[in-house]
Amino acid sequence: MKITFLGAARTVTGSCYFIETGTRKILVDCGMFQGSKLVSAFNEKDFVFSPADIDAVVLTHAHVDHSGLLPKLVKYGFKGPIHCTKSTQELCSILLPDSAHIQESDAEFSNRKGLRAGKNRVEPLFTVDDAFITMKYFKIHLFDTAFEVVPGITVTFRVAGHILGSAFAEMIVKEGEEHTRLVFTGDIGQPHQPIIEDPEKISGADFIITESTYGDRLHKAYDKEGELAQIVNETVERGGNLVIPAFAVGRTQVLLYYFQKLTKAGKIPEIPIIVDSPMANKATKITMTNQSEYDEDARALYEMQGQRLVDMRNLHFTATPEQSRAINGMTGSSIIISASGMADAGRILHHLKHNLWREESSVLFAGYLAEGCLGRRIVEGAKTVKIMGEDIKVNAHIYNMRGCSAHADYEQLLDWYGKMSVQPKAFFVTHGEIGASTHLAGELQKRLGTASYIPQFGDCVEIEGDTWKVIESTLVEASPAALELRDYIIDMEKKYGAYKTRIEQIVARDDTRASAIMKKLNKLKKYMDDILGDL
Repeated sequence: MKITFLGAARTVTGSCYFIETGTRKILVDCGMFQGSKLVSAFNEKDFVFSPADIDAVVLTHAHVDHSGLLPKLVKYGFKGPIHCTKSTQELCSILLPDSAHIQESDAEFSNRKGLRAGKNRVEPLFTVDDAFITMKYFKIHLFDTAFEVVPGITVTFRVAGHILGSAFAEMIVKEGEEHTRLVFTGDIGQPHQPIIEDPEKISGADFIITESTYGDRLHKAYDKEGELAQIVNETVERGGNLVIPAFAVGRTQVLLYYFQKLTKAGKIPEIPIIVDSPMANKATKITMTNQSEYDEDARALYEMQGQRLVDMRNLHFTATPEQSRAINGMTGSSIIISASGMADAGRILHHLKHNLWREESSVLFAGYLAEGCLGRRIVEGAKTVKIMGEDIKVNAHIYNMRGCSAHADYEQLLDWYGKMSVQPKAFFVTHGEIGASTHLAGELQKRLGTASYIPQFGDCVEIEGDTWKVIESTLVEASPAALELRDYIIDMEKKYGAYKTRIEQIVARDDTRASAIMKKLNKLKKYMDDILGDL
């Protein structure tokens, strides 16, 4: 058996694992790369396999960094089943067409300018039609019920507690007399999240392919509802709006759950709460109709409110572009929840454009922010950002509630793995920036005494019985992580030039301290040049 890592290798997005057993070929996830332009451009590259040769896909959950390239896979010849849970299928039915619409719109915008400039026509990555055709291949399975993917490979979905429908996949591969048990975690949620159940207990496996999104971070143990109430009240007192870039699936529904509790308890004023995202509106409806996945508290609330999980008279959902534009003409304070959560596309850009420059307004990020995305730059202290071609000053109050993440932190992951009855022979640590993956891999080795390997893009691991070996990638020089690192080093060199000019001006005034700093900057420049040479 071979497993080739074709995404989320030393980076967070683009999850895709290519599994070969004899004549059978399957994928676990087929996600879209997100973040900087260099990483996003990776979506344009050809698959390293023939899509027509893939027998089946096992999909852990609906987020586009796990599902987003399925329409491209179908477009180029895949015709097999896509195995998933019921809620994952329902959520993909809105996420994939929406993603396709963005692809078509981006291509149209590029062609509007590009063709006039004599550039070649840009084709969308895939179309809305491709997305709808893709949905025909989805095949739904219950949690905790084994099913055959292809002869010799069976899978059981277990509750991952990340978003509605999310699963980790327990896979048994039979090759002759050998039976190898694998676990692909997808994304594992933190325990005690609102609405959905906690991650199901993992019994163990021979090999585990684990996420590491928060592999070097701990979620603060603090009063999330109290912090949220404070942010709302301070913003209202200033007379501003609270703008929340939120993932349409999962994060939006959790925020509504919190706001409902705070409003009914009288801890925040009953100001308009507006969900301005057609996709979030649909995702909320799906969440409201899948009560079988609720935790005990959510089920009790659902029954108490007449089979309604969220029931607020000040809650409004927008549908049309006209309704969306009207929000920014409203007087008084409002809470505006809009996609995308990383603030890199969608209606949220309009609300940031109208509120980021206002000192009385607030912007709250409540989820993971990939390297290079607009949200990450704002949180890291950018003074000015470009939105829709316009430079916008960042004067609003910026908040980052990391503890609201739908991902388990490293202690929660280690606690989850520590309760296994069977220890694996190795962990393959993926779906994390290199610092996070390295830290989690080290802790797994130290605490569990288990080998851990952090694959590069394109690395292949061969498994035969109890033994495994890695065949290093020939694609590593083109990996998204390497491209992203090169992008940052180039950006650092540009900043270096500006610093060098200013320091040279100070050195000219015989400032000995500045002269010493100049020597260190020259060393840094040499290191950066060496890194670029390696890349």
